Amino acid sequence: MEPIQLFQLASDKAHWLSVRQSVVAGNIANANTPDYVAMDIDPFETVLNSVGSRMAATHPAHFTEDPLRGSVRADTGQDLNVSPSGNAVSLEEELIKAGDIRKEYELSTGLMRTFHRMMLQTVAK
Repeated sequence: MEPIQLFQLASDKAHWLSVRQSVVAGNIANANTPDYVAMDIDPFETVLNSVGSRMAATHPAHFTEDPLRGSVRADTGQDLNVSPSGNAVSLEEELIKAGDIRKEYELSTGLMRTFHRMMLQTVAK
């Protein structure tokens, strides 16, 4: 029987959601910056398949590289309605993304809470 890696997967998903939220927040913050192009992060499934193993930090002074930062790219999925200043950020699209991130986070934490409760019940009996 293989060990259950659900908690690690949930932790990776939460980290991905955190990085995506910071990218979306950066897009919203730069909504009036001339020539700014909206950014987004690769889908979680793509990032999960490409991350693989990485070096462990065994000492607090060790630097660690965030593998998800490399998956930030220009967002080509939007209708690029470029303003006269050259800005291609749609606040409506960014707010929709922020709402989706919140829903995914709530779903992930709800599933983890349920799984944790289920594990506690099986151990207690």
